[in-house]
This record gives sequence, C-alpha cells and structure tokens, in this order.
Amino acid sequence: MTRSTKPSKTAGRRGKARSGSPRAGYWLLQDAKARFSELVRKARSEGPQHVTVHGRDEVVVVTAESYRQLKGSATGQALIDAMQSSPHREIELQPERVGMPVRDITL
Repeated sequence: MTRSTKPSKTAGRRGKARSGSPRAGYWLLQDAKARFSELVRKARSEGPQHVTVHGRDEVVVVTAESYRQLKGSATGQALIDAMQSSPHREIELQPERVGMPVRDITL
C-alpha cells in the first residue's frame, strides 16, 4: 500500500484548516458569508472587520456610526473655517469675468 502525498481537501493553500479566520479582525470571504451575523457583532464590539479575497483586503465592515464619522458631511463648514482662519483672509477676491458671446434671437 502506498501513501498519498496530496494535501487533504480540508486544508488550505498553506496547509492550514480553512475554518476560522486567518487572524483576529480578518475574515476569508467564505467565512464572512457563512458567519455574517457574527461578523456584524464583532464589528460593533471589536471594531472594523476586514474581509479578504485571495489573501488581499477587499472590504472592511464598520458600524454605521463609524462610517458616518469617516464620511463626514458635505456642509462646506470645514472650508469656511479654514478660509476664516487664514492669515490672508483680508485679501479681496474678485472673480474674473469672461465675456460670453451672445446671439440675437427673435421673439
């Protein structure tokens, strides 16, 4: 009788079992799909959870509040604050008006 030198079907590419995540906060895509509720709970309790595809980060699952903080709001207030705190805020800015051709129309 001869021994097979093939790795078992349950082993991953590096000979590790494919169940479980490679490291804390990182999930293989198939594990993230199978254990999505756990992934969401961990995002709430432990912070961002990375989902990898073929060993590369593809997405990060974060709480809605974290996402809102990262995204910010499009109010323009940061630009206004920066311009008001500028040492050059007294400079008068005049937009350059370019004459636009106007055609005659009959009404």
